[in-house]
Amino acid sequence: MHTSSSTKPAATRRRLPALWAGLSPRRRLAGALTGLVVLPLLTLGLVQLRDIVNLPSQMLLYLLVVVVVALVGGLVPALAAAVAAATLLAYYFIPPLHTFAVADLNEVVALVAFLFVAAAASSLVGLAARRREAETLAIATAVSREELRRLAEEQAALRRVATLVAHGAPPAEEVLAAVAHEVGSVLGADGTNILRLDPDGVATVVARVGAYPAEFPIGSRWTPEPPLALAAVLRTGRPARIDDFRPASDGYADAVRRLGLRSGVAAPIIVEGHLWGAIAVGTRRERFPADTEQRMAGFTELVGTAIANAEGRAQLEESRDELRRLAEEQAALRRVATLVAHGMPPAEVFSAVAHEVGSVLGADATNIVRLEPDGAATILARVGARPAGYPVGSSWTPEPPLALAVALRTGRPARNDDYSQASDAYIDAIRRLGIRSSVAAPIVVEGRLWGAIAVGTRGEHLPADTEERMAGFTELVGTAIANADSRAQLTASRARIVAATDDARRRIERDLHDGTQQRLVSLSLELRLAQAKEPADVPQLQTQIGRAAHELDGAIEELREISHGIHPAILSEGGLGPALRTLARRTAIPVELDIRTETRSPDPIEVAAYYVVCEAITNTTKHARASRAYVALEQRDAVLHLSIRDDGIGGADPTRGSGLIGLRDRVQALGGSIEVNSCPGDGTAIVVELPPEPG
Repeated sequence: MHTSSSTKPAATRRRLPALWAGLSPRRRLAGALTGLVVLPLLTLGLVQLRDIVNLPSQMLLYLLVVVVVALVGGLVPALAAAVAAATLLAYYFIPPLHTFAVADLNEVVALVAFLFVAAAASSLVGLAARRREAETLAIATAVSREELRRLAEEQAALRRVATLVAHGAPPAEEVLAAVAHEVGSVLGADGTNILRLDPDGVATVVARVGAYPAEFPIGSRWTPEPPLALAAVLRTGRPARIDDFRPASDGYADAVRRLGLRSGVAAPIIVEGHLWGAIAVGTRRERFPADTEQRMAGFTELVGTAIANAEGRAQLEESRDELRRLAEEQAALRRVATLVAHGMPPAEVFSAVAHEVGSVLGADATNIVRLEPDGAATILARVGARPAGYPVGSSWTPEPPLALAVALRTGRPARNDDYSQASDAYIDAIRRLGIRSSVAAPIVVEGRLWGAIAVGTRGEHLPADTEERMAGFTELVGTAIANADSRAQLTASRARIVAATDDARRRIERDLHDGTQQRLVSLSLELRLAQAKEPADVPQLQTQIGRAAHELDGAIEELREISHGIHPAILSEGGLGPALRTLARRTAIPVELDIRTETRSPDPIEVAAYYVVCEAITNTTKHARASRAYVALEQRDAVLHLSIRDDGIGGADPTRGSGLIGLRDRVQALGGSIEVNSCPGDGTAIVVELPPEPG
C-alpha cells in the first residue's frame, strides 16, 4: 500500500507538465515571445480597422492568437496570453473604451472565455504530445528490445570467444573456428572466412563457416583483388565492404558469385600493431547493416589477442627452453671446469668432455681426437655410437668432406649435413651407424692446433648454433691440456733442480772428504810428527805445536760434520735406515725410530726422506720445546710412508719458514705429498708419501 500511494502522486506529477505546463522551457519561452509579438501587432491592426471588424470578429481573432500561443508554448504562456488578450479587447473594443473593470460582466465573460480557450488548447496540445511520446516510446521500446536482444547475443558470443582466449586455446584450431561460427551467427552471414596474410602478400584460409566453394578449403592460398572488401582490408588495414560483386573478376570473386553472395564485409585482424589477416563475411541478402564493420571489431580484437597470446606463449616456451638449455650447458661447463681446476689427468677430462658435449647437444656420437705431426688423428675419447674398427687409441687420416678433416686442416669449426656422396672409409663407417650430420670444433692449445671435438647425429642436421656452443668445451679442453703440459714441465723442472742440487751436495761432500779433509788430516799428522821430533828441552814450542794440532783436529771434525750435513755418505752407502739411525744418535733430544723397511728406494726418494726427517728434527730441537721425537718409516704398495711427530708446543706454520717450504717443494717435485699438522699444545706431526719412482 505504501508503495502504490507514493508512486501515484509521482505518476501524476510526471503527467502534469505534459498536459498543462507545456513541453519544455524553450517551448514556453517561444510561446511567450509569440504572444508578446502577435498581440500588440493584432491590437494595432484592429484599432485601425475598428469600423470594419465587429466585436465578435475581434474576439475570435484574439482567441486564435491565444490558441497559437497554447500550441507553441503550452499552458503557462497561453494563460498569460489569454489575460493579455482579454485586457486588450476590453480596453480597446468593449465599451466603455479605455477602461478595464472586473465587475463588468462583458469583460468577465471575455476573460473567462479566453482562459477557457487557453486551457482547452493547452490540454489538447498536451494530450497530443503525450500521445506522440507514448507512440515514440513504444517504438523506441520495441527498437531497444531488439537492440538489447542483439547486443546480448553479441556479448554472449564475445564472452564465449573470450573464454576460449582466456583458456589459451590454440588460435588455428579452436579460437579461429569459434570466431568464424560466432561472427556468422551474430551477423546472420551466409558465409564466414578467416584468412592469414602471409609475408608474400598471399592470404591463407585458416577457418571457414557456412557457404564456401569446394576450391576454398582450409589451407588454400588466395590473392584477392579490388574491389573485393577482403582485398581492400589486406591492403589498407581498415574495414571495407562491397555490395556488388559484379565488377570483380578474379578467381576469388568468381567463387563468391557462384555461391550467390551479394554483399560482403571484411575487418582487419591486428596483432601487436601489425596486420595479421582479416575476417570476411558474405550474405545473399541485398546488403549488410551499416554497423556491421563496427560489430565485427570486437571479434577481430579477440582474435588478435588470442594470436598474440599464442605467440607470446610460444616465445615464452622458447625462452624457457633456451634458459633450460643454457642452464644445462653452463652446468656441464662448470663440471668440466671443476675437473680442469682440480688438475685431473687429461684422459679423465677428455672422457668427461665427450660425455658432457654429447649430452648437451643431444648428439648420437662424440669424439675427441689429437692431431699428430704426420696429419693423422688419434681417438682419445668416444661416447655414443662407435664405428667398428676405430677404437679409442686408434689413428687414421680423415679426409674431406668429413667435418673433422676440415676442422683439422683449417683450424676452424666445420660441419657436413650430407655424407651421401663421400667415399672415405671412416665416412662409410659412420654412415653405417646412421649418422647424417656432424660438426667439428678445433682444440687450440697456446696458439697451436692440438686436435678437435666432433659430434654427429642421426637426425636431419644439428642446430645452427652447435659450433658456437662447442667453443666453451674446446676452450676448457685446451686449458686442461695446457695446464697438464705446464704441470708436467714444472714437475720435470723441479725434479731436475732437486737432482742437480743433490748432485751438487754429493760433489761438495766428496770434494770436502777426498780433498780438503784429507789435506787437513795430513797436515795434522805432520804437526804431530814435528811435535814428536822437537827436543824435550824446548817445552814451549812443543806446547804451541800441540795446541795447533789440537785446533786442526777440531777443524777437521767440524769439516766432517759439515760434510755429513751436506750429504751423509752413509745414506749413499747404507741406505735410508742406517742414515736415520746415525741422525738419531747425533740429535740433541731423544728420537724413537720405527723403521719397518730396509728396501732401498731410488736416490732422489731416499735423499728427500732423509732431509725431511733432518729438517723436522732440527725444527723440533730449536723451536718445539719437545722432550722427544718419533720417526716411523714403512713401505706400502711401493709407496714410502714417512711420519715425524713430537710432543712439543705445536703452532708451526707450514706456509712460513724456508725449511718447511723447501721440503714441500722437494717432495712435490718428486710427485709425492706432504702434510703438516701443528695445533697449539698438541705438538707437530709431518706425514710424507713418496712414490716408488720420482714423478
